[in-house]
Amino acid sequence: MEVEGGSRSAGAGEDRTIPIQSGQPMAFFQFTQQNLPACKPVLTPAWVITACLLMGFIFIPIGLVTLRASHSVIEIVDQYDTECVPEVHKYMKAPIYIYYQLDNYYQNHRRNQIPNVVGFCLCICFDSKLTPRYLPESNHGLPIVPCGLIAWSFFNDTFKFIRERTELMVNRKNIAWKSDRDHKFGKQVYPFNFQNGTFTGGGSLDPSIPLSDQEDLIVWMRTAALPSFRKLYGRIEEDLDEGDLLEVHVMNNYNTYSFGGKKKLVLSTLSWLGGKNDFPGLAYVFIGCSSIIISIVFMLLHVKNPRAYGETAYLSWNRKSISG
Repeated sequence: MEVEGGSRSAGAGEDRTIPIQSGQPMAFFQFTQQNLPACKPVLTPAWVITACLLMGFIFIPIGLVTLRASHSVIEIVDQYDTECVPEVHKYMKAPIYIYYQLDNYYQNHRRNQIPNVVGFCLCICFDSKLTPRYLPESNHGLPIVPCGLIAWSFFNDTFKFIRERTELMVNRKNIAWKSDRDHKFGKQVYPFNFQNGTFTGGGSLDPSIPLSDQEDLIVWMRTAALPSFRKLYGRIEEDLDEGDLLEVHVMNNYNTYSFGGKKKLVLSTLSWLGGKNDFPGLAYVFIGCSSIIISIVFMLLHVKNPRAYGETAYLSWNRKSISG
């Protein structure tokens, strides 16, 4: 690993200096000629093999630890638009997170992304010259709060969990991001004229509660990037034992049948790394194994066909020291 710090260039058997144009700063000249002081490692076979081996020995343990954390998460998934009787196969320690999952649902479709701000939405109209104009979205001349297609299609299924004839309390507080509650949804903005049109999309809102406290709406308004997604519904603050049968009473209000969508109920615990996701661990293990295999291949090639090293002292950034 060598350090370059000169501005000289050498030809065959002679040392010559690159001329600097008049009025040109030395630093700018060195930058344009890529002649600034820099650390340039010499990638010898030993360096490459050692780096690949080191990467493999670091990535594989990280991947195994990540996979272990993912497998420690207990998860129950049931498609409840047909029937839903979740059975607990392993002990689940509180808090137990409740999610609803939608499949084949494109929440971030471009038609949902009409320019809007919470509390003031815009709809696109065209005048006689086909020039687009943005006007406040309204119903019967009154503004709609909240507005837009995402709010209009608000998810409104509800769940009640019963274990041995005893209802389990579901905590619906603090399910949205704190930054969304504090900054994106107004504390003095209340639902107004919402779902009062001819067509009703999803659920309704309590007009006496400000938007910053309507956390189920805040969760829904954070649009998903993929057509299959989960959103947090609440938390069960009691442990569930192995073999417990949960009776779930579902108000199946949300229509996904018209476009072939599916609705699922998910009960899940969390690990120190989050929810159940094997991909990061598998990716770490795959990269680590690939690095070790590449290092072994390089080692065999180097042993079978060794090549003599060149003299690093004759590299361009080292000629200044040997010519002086």
